[in-house]
Amino acid sequence: MKDLNTALCLVLVVEGVFLFALPAVWKRMADLLRSLSERDLRIAGAVMVVVGLLALQLVRRVF
Repeated sequence: MKDLNTALCLVLVVEGVFLFALPAVWKRMADLLRSLSERDLRIAGAVMVVVGLLALQLVRRVF
């Protein structure tokens, strides 16, 4: 459970850094996401989940 909480905190930090450092870029990205279809967003989400899980496995095996 501690690892999950740590990961969620790191997500907040990374998202906060983008909002703080590049607010205009973040707004453009949000506009782009609104223009995508639900199907495209679901595919992108699925790809992100798979890539994240593969990266997690790689990091746990290497370190």
